[in-house]
Amino acid sequence: MIRRGEARTRPELIQATGLGRAVVSQRVDQLTALGLIGEGSLGRSTGGRAPRTLDFRADAGLLLVAELGATGLSAGLADLSGELLRCQEQPLDIADGPEECLALVESLFDELLRTAPPNVPVWGIGIGIPGPVEFATGHPIAPPIMPGWDSYPVRERLSARFQVPTWVDNEVNLMALGELRAGLARGVANVIYVKIGTGIGAGIVSGGKLHRGAQGCAGDIGHVEITEGESIVCRCGNTGCLEALAGGGAISRDGEAAARDGRSSQLAEILQRNGKIVSADVSDAARRGDPVSFELLARAGRLVGEVLATLVNFFNPSLVLLGGGVTASGDLLLASVREHVYRRSLPLATRELRLTRSPLDRRAGMTGAAHMVTDELFGLSTLPLWIKRGTPSGMPELADASSDYGVAS
Repeated sequence: MIRRGEARTRPELIQATGLGRAVVSQRVDQLTALGLIGEGSLGRSTGGRAPRTLDFRADAGLLLVAELGATGLSAGLADLSGELLRCQEQPLDIADGPEECLALVESLFDELLRTAPPNVPVWGIGIGIPGPVEFATGHPIAPPIMPGWDSYPVRERLSARFQVPTWVDNEVNLMALGELRAGLARGVANVIYVKIGTGIGAGIVSGGKLHRGAQGCAGDIGHVEITEGESIVCRCGNTGCLEALAGGGAISRDGEAAARDGRSSQLAEILQRNGKIVSADVSDAARRGDPVSFELLARAGRLVGEVLATLVNFFNPSLVLLGGGVTASGDLLLASVREHVYRRSLPLATRELRLTRSPLDRRAGMTGAAHMVTDELFGLSTLPLWIKRGTPSGMPELADASSDYGVAS
């Protein structure tokens, strides 16, 4: 409660928990002795002597976090409040396989640790990857865009390398969690976060908690079938998937086709200059008035919006956030998604619905990874295993002790 700011003084803790004064005092003293909380300024008086506020010691430990996308890697160092202290980014091809990609993650972590405050231990690692993850084990399971990653022991490798507990989740889940803890979704009970990048996925917050589903693959909307694209083969092996028609790879493919067959002179110039077309090129051309690029983005927004409308009718969120590289194209894609969500959803489902871009966007995944780790470390099944030691550092086995893996409390 102190960590979340729900109660900041001893009287507030007594009132909020229903525990007696002696019990609260004993537990506060124990947490203070362990260096997890400290006394701050004087709080508000309710008639007697003003109580001291109690502050969570976010500087007691450090977290290593990373988000692996299809084409890039972001790594960071965070404190125990989830605040990112330092960040680095590198290009990455997730199809290079786990050995090469995780070696790059380890290298960036080593660099970050060289700049870390002295004598502050690392408490845990949080990793997001662009594919389905069995959260209980930290293993990717048949990820469509990640050849060679199926059942790879990501958690075991990083835990052994850095000797701290490690948790792994789908990157979009972590983006949703980042927004829930530190972004626009804070305090919102029902949220859908949609990432539109090379692939398309969704993170779902239900009742104020991240919903992973029974095995951890909830929200994989990129492989919902779109009937108008039956001839397009997706990387998952099926045809007509939303990702294959509206993801960043699809926009790049269709933009390059338009450049080669002469339908877009602007894209043809880019293709001649760079040798390829990426989704950002289509976005730039659309902003400069290229009608073909405009139509490609509008179509992608329409297809995403139609699938999202089904989710809105089914789940009835009060907030939908869009993130990912393709959403950086400006208001065109957002407007197209919004138009089709509102057109195809029930009036009651959209009466108080907000649909907007993610304010955290590029840092949402790493922020969510940090909060995933702290949620697990301070969870009821894990906390008793390390609390008397004062730190979970050096206890990589803690990740295997997490039992409440279906939600982030």
